[in-house]
Amino acid sequence: MTTKVPTPAAATVEPAPELRGGLGQVILATLASTAGFWAWMAIAPLQNIYAEKMGLDQGQVSLMLATPVLVGALGRIVVGALTDRFGGRKMFTGVLLAAVPAVLLVALAGSIGSFWLLVVAGFLLGIAGTIFAVGIPFSSAWFPPARRGFANGIFGMGMIGTAVAAFATPRLAQSIGYFPTHLLIAGVLVVMAALVWFFLRESPAWQSSRQPLVPKVKGALKLAVTWQMSFLYAIVFGGFVAFSTYLPKYLLTIYPDEVDAVGAGTRTALFAAAAVVARPIGGVLADRFGPKVISLISLAGIVASAYVVGQQPPEGVLTGVVFLLMAAAMGLGMGAVFAWVGPSTPPDKVGAVTGVVAAAGGLGGYFPPLVMGATYNATTNSYALGLWLLVLVGAGALVVGGMLRDARPKKAAPTK
Repeated sequence: MTTKVPTPAAATVEPAPELRGGLGQVILATLASTAGFWAWMAIAPLQNIYAEKMGLDQGQVSLMLATPVLVGALGRIVVGALTDRFGGRKMFTGVLLAAVPAVLLVALAGSIGSFWLLVVAGFLLGIAGTIFAVGIPFSSAWFPPARRGFANGIFGMGMIGTAVAAFATPRLAQSIGYFPTHLLIAGVLVVMAALVWFFLRESPAWQSSRQPLVPKVKGALKLAVTWQMSFLYAIVFGGFVAFSTYLPKYLLTIYPDEVDAVGAGTRTALFAAAAVVARPIGGVLADRFGPKVISLISLAGIVASAYVVGQQPPEGVLTGVVFLLMAAAMGLGMGAVFAWVGPSTPPDKVGAVTGVVAAAGGLGGYFPPLVMGATYNATTNSYALGLWLLVLVGAGALVVGGMLRDARPKKAAPTK
């Protein structure tokens, strides 16, 4: 009688998880992010209507635009850490459904002409802006480290929701009415939440983290990479958010005779689209050449374009091209910075670090509208001082970025 000897546990090699279908899952997450970004930017495209109807000054307009950005920024810290525990499917669904009441409250505030109710609605609308912190760890888990720049770049294209908001919201408000427009946005959120719940699935490589929220965030804050990437992302993504919300106001103020509300919305949509297209390119280039060099190219482009805009050239081809180049530079930087985060972060802290970095990006978009409103010179009709501050901060980021160590994920060696 032959006795079989059991294989020692130490000799058992657990195979790597199969990551098939990752691109389809990331694309679905990108569509969910698009809906979230559209809701997050529901106020900005109609700011001129609110300003005229409610008699708002520069400071009130800035507060109205900045409030959703602030809440969306800070909320990402919590949402990113919760994603490590509950996964993308549950968190995407929860964020999308939680944004529905906020959109409806915006509709009510605008209908009755209440500024402070609109600010409260904007505060709640910030929930939609936290959706970005869900998608980065979700997308990263579906791809090996050497392709996470690509994955995060694809997911980052969900920013196209800002272009949808800028382009479609004013036109919908003109064609079907103000209140029905917001009902439509709320309906899109509900439909997308259902699609996510029934069709989105977690990566086989993803594992739930049971670490409590507060220690997890503290652990992320102790990592040097968290602070380094937060500073860079505050420039590239913060600049994008700031211009996506404030560009219509800027154009209508500086070029009132050449640009109307619909035209300003179209220009803002093109600005957002340029950043969206450039973001995955930045991720792919970062995978190939390293995130550091692509980030530095991005920052140099932002500084140069902000300087030209600060000269306040006449409205025309030059201003249009410069704003598009600025947006493209920001998009490259967004893709590169998050390609930098993944290889530099312990796997169990990716969600928490992502949340903090994404929050820093949102905060980077919170302050510029307030600064632009505060530094506006009515006598000369100029925002030059605020734009010069962007040039100086961008130049500082170039210096800091140049001092950091690159992080290029190594591709696994082929098995013989």
